[in-house]
Parts: sequence; C-alpha cells; structure tokens
Amino acid sequence: MQADFTRLQNFVASVFESIGTPENQAQLAAEVLVSADARGIDSHGVARLAGYVRLFDHGRLNPNPKIKIIHESPSTAVIDGDKGLGLVVAPYAMEIACEKAEKAGTGWIAVRNSNHFGIAGYHAMKALEHQMIGWAMTHAAPLVTPTFSREKLLGTNPVAMAIPALTEPAFVADFASTAVAYGKLEILQRKGLNTPNGWVQDADGNPCNDAFAIKNGGALLPLGGDREHGSHKGYALGAMVDILSGVLSGANFGPWVPPFATAGFMSAGETVGIGTGHFLGAMRIDAFRPADEFKQDMDKWIQRFRSAQAVEGKKVIIPGDPERELEVERKANGIPLLEPVVADLQALANRFNVPFKLA
Repeated sequence: MQADFTRLQNFVASVFESIGTPENQAQLAAEVLVSADARGIDSHGVARLAGYVRLFDHGRLNPNPKIKIIHESPSTAVIDGDKGLGLVVAPYAMEIACEKAEKAGTGWIAVRNSNHFGIAGYHAMKALEHQMIGWAMTHAAPLVTPTFSREKLLGTNPVAMAIPALTEPAFVADFASTAVAYGKLEILQRKGLNTPNGWVQDADGNPCNDAFAIKNGGALLPLGGDREHGSHKGYALGAMVDILSGVLSGANFGPWVPPFATAGFMSAGETVGIGTGHFLGAMRIDAFRPADEFKQDMDKWIQRFRSAQAVEGKKVIIPGDPERELEVERKANGIPLLEPVVADLQALANRFNVPFKLA
C-alpha cells in the first residue's frame, strides 16, 4: 500500500486518542512516528504503532502523563515522564533544553520513567527551529552483546546530532550504536530474508545470518560487528548512551532497561531505576562564536565534502541527505507500507472503530 502522509498521520493520532491520549499529544506522537516513515526509517515508524498499544495493554504506558521536572540547575534538568509516550516526553524535554540554552548557552536534559521515543533524529532536529545544535539519545532493551560476550547487556542505543547551516540543509546524523537497528531485523523477518554478515550472532556467540537470531537466543552485534572491524568502538558508544540515558537520569540501565513490545518479551523484570531514559541537549551557537560566521563555515564544510572525489559510480553525501530527499518524495507521493504492517494497522482500526482509509 502507498499511504497518503496526512491520512496516515491522522489515523495514527486517532489510535493514540483511542487509548486515552489527549488530542494535542496524540497529534504530536503521530507526527514523530510518521516522520520516521517519511524519512525512510520504516523500522521506527507506523510499524511500531501496535507495539505502543501493547505497552498500554500491559499497563506499562500512561496515555495521559503528568510530565515534570524533578531536579534542575540553570543549564540542566532531570525530567520524570510518568510512563508517558516517549514520542511526547522527548519533545517536551527538548523544548526545556532549548529554553535553558537560550539563557545559559547550553541545555542538557536527562529523562527517566519514559518509553520508546521513536527516531532520535526527530528530537535532535527540534533544536534547528531555534537555530541551535541539537543532541538526542536513548537506550533500549538488552538485545546487544558487548564485544566477546554471549550475554545481552545493551540496547541498540541510538544517538543523533543536528547542526544548522546558512544556505545548505542541516547536517543530521542519526544512527544506532549497533551494526543495525532491531527494526531492520523485523523487516527481514517479514520478507523472509537472511541478514548480511556482521549483524547478529547465535546463542553460542557465533556469527550467523538468521533474521530470527534474537528470538532463537542470539543477539545483535555492536557497530563494527567483530573486534577486527572495531566492534569495541560500537560497544563503547552504546555504553556511553546507556550511562547518560539511564545511570545519569535515574532510569533503568544495561540489562534492566524495560523492553519495547517488539523485543519478543513484555515483562520488565528486575529494575534498578524508573522506566526508560533519554538524554537530550541543545547548544546555542553564539555561546561559542558568532552564529552567522559558524553557519558560513558549515556551508563551506558541507560544500567541500559534497565535492569530494568519489569512487566510480558513487557520490559523497552529507549525513541527513538521503532522509531529507526521501521525506520530500514520500510526502508528495505517499509512504509505502508492507502488507504485514497494513494488516496490523487494519486490526487496530477494527479494534478501536477508527476509519481506515490511508490511500
């Protein structure tokens, strides 16, 4: 199915409203979720809508949270998300980060007691609206082994950074600290395909190509895949995200991070903190140097990298280019949805008696 962007977003908002989410929060959550599909990150888009509903069904999601600051300084704060949608809690935290950056130069927010927040890039990019540099990261359920481990202790733990330029599009980096996000495995599972090398290992710690490896006792691998290709760096990056999102905020961390509904298990088990955590930041450019000078230099940086001599048949791109270009195309021509995703959405429409006309 090729879904119309606006109709799809309105449908998602209606589902969130059906579980008790206030209209304004439902619209925001839908915007965050569908933005992932628009930018080509289908693994974190509407394919996860049923998962949020399952969190609600299991009592792990509060559809109408009272989000609050529980500790702060002039440039920092800790926010309790009251078990709310991370799709709503993280934008709230990012606005506070920008407010603090406006006054103090930078703003850094640690979040606890939240849930899955969608794509990290959406939240980092909110700082661009204030002409600031934005950071966003979050941790996830333990599906990833540290280098040389058979035991899963970390999540895919993504990090994103958005940097404005003057006339060029913003630099937007958004990536998992693993070789691949778990959602990509779900897509391969739906298509009946195996994984490329370096994505997963089996229950005995051996490299494999089974898209169902995690469900069979295996694990995702850190960015790099193995020690010879730098997996220790991916492991370290994932650990840094986990510490800032979990240990610093007072959320759970490491193997105690509660699972999202697609992880194959629902129970959070033992806890060492409160819910899922995030870490977000905003940096006011003129707290470092004149903003226009910085943006002019960013233009120069981007233009120089774009003009790099490329290998035959390829071109050098800037982080954020493919997603931005795809967003324009998909908003105009529709968002492709796999049949299993359409079936999940149809089931939600039937359950909540929501009109299901996406095309």
